[in-house]
Amino acid sequence: MQLQVVPVTPFQQNCSVIWCDRTRAAAIVDPGGDLDRVLDVVAANKLELRKILLTHAHIDHAGATGELARRSGLPIEGPHPGDRFWIEALGEQARVFAFEPAEPFEPTRWLGQGDQVQLGELTLQVRHCPGHTPGHVIFFNEPARFAIVGDVLFKGSIGRTDFPGGDHATLIRSIRENLFPLGDDVRFLPGHGPLSTFGAERRTNPFVGDHLFARRTQERGA
Repeated sequence: MQLQVVPVTPFQQNCSVIWCDRTRAAAIVDPGGDLDRVLDVVAANKLELRKILLTHAHIDHAGATGELARRSGLPIEGPHPGDRFWIEALGEQARVFAFEPAEPFEPTRWLGQGDQVQLGELTLQVRHCPGHTPGHVIFFNEPARFAIVGDVLFKGSIGRTDFPGGDHATLIRSIRENLFPLGDDVRFLPGHGPLSTFGAERRTNPFVGDHLFARRTQERGA
């Protein structure tokens, strides 16, 4: 699995181009904007674009999806149907956050827990991780021990839960029960900021670190 990150939009969202090294089949994950810069990566690496993947439907992750699908004829896979209302609200999101107008779109394939996405010889496992948004999904490649997690988890932080449909307790469960069991060695690309590993976040993250939950277990037993 090969990956190149292209920070896009004023929010510096980690849009990524991922591809199968042998077949050169590629996907763009979370095209929030700045499409020309993202497509330059595709051209420079002589890739064959096959699909668009979405972790969730906030404007900085999905704002250019409709335009890209129209220009390229690519299918859109993801997010989970829980984010339909966010897709329908992209126009309002663009207005509120002063983004370029977003073209409407309908995912070709909604994704859920246990689904798989094929890209050349790459297989991406899908995990539904609500909390930041109801329909947030993440993509995990087992052989590479690598995950693309959108705005669920960050190096030293977690996703916001104050937007409509967000829920803090649900987000914590998604991280603790659906991400961390993948393994401490798994590296992940968040929606913003630098890469980290699940092991590092279990040790040090002030919101979901193991030390917090050990303390709570002790307090319940006291």
